Amino acid sequence: MSNAIKSSIKSLLYPLYERRLARSLDFSKTPHHVGVILDGNRRWAKANPSIDGDTSSRRGHKAGADKIIELLDWCEESNVKVLTLWLLSNDNLKRSAEELKALIEIIGSTVDELGQRGRWEIRPVGSLELLPEELQDRLAAVATKSRGIKGVVVNVAIGYGGRSEIVDAVKSLITKAGKAGKSPAEIASEISVAEVGQYLYTAGQPDPELVIRTSGEQRLGGFLLWQSAHSEFYFCEAYWPDFRKVDFLRALRSYSLRERRLGA
Repeated sequence: MSNAIKSSIKSLLYPLYERRLARSLDFSKTPHHVGVILDGNRRWAKANPSIDGDTSSRRGHKAGADKIIELLDWCEESNVKVLTLWLLSNDNLKRSAEELKALIEIIGSTVDELGQRGRWEIRPVGSLELLPEELQDRLAAVATKSRGIKGVVVNVAIGYGGRSEIVDAVKSLITKAGKAGKSPAEIASEISVAEVGQYLYTAGQPDPELVIRTSGEQRLGGFLLWQSAHSEFYFCEAYWPDFRKVDFLRALRSYSLRERRLGA
């Protein structure tokens, strides 16, 4: 059987499988908060050159950005309430100036587009002060414009690192307590898991029940380090630009089949 025939058969069967998979899920039990590590953009570009041979990181990041709207559509259909997307880590800020410039431009355009849709509340999270001032302004504008929209809450993690988030939370807690005139001993006695949680970037939101990572890498890299203590993890082999609705539904199915044991 030729590859063309195999491809045709696969394209016919895929929608049927997708619908069957969707029907098998109970969307009333969908995780409220899903975190996604969007990994594999650069490797995708190298493995899938354009017609003119372009394998640049920029092309990979653009393809990855285009996938985000699709993911949000799937989240709406599946009753997901909060989605956290890791777009840029602190370590990514150390990449070459050329790649970083392109990546910053793509992130800015992507967040602008999310805001223009008017369907979701956009919340930038991370060490935003490390970002170029122009991008900071764009993020702030989108966050202000989308505040209060009754749709999926989208945390866009940019310049984000899990350790930095915890350090920032503890610093904020101590600073506030110090301004209230509390002694070091009093501050230490009041520090607790619940108290620190109030100062995280995602304060007031449920912790993610499900964290998805694409590209086959089986590690978190510091993503939602504090919040993912009781999360279920799903690792997908596909590079992020190749992530399909069926992959998302498989992640939800995997989550639904697991018995969550908090603290174990």
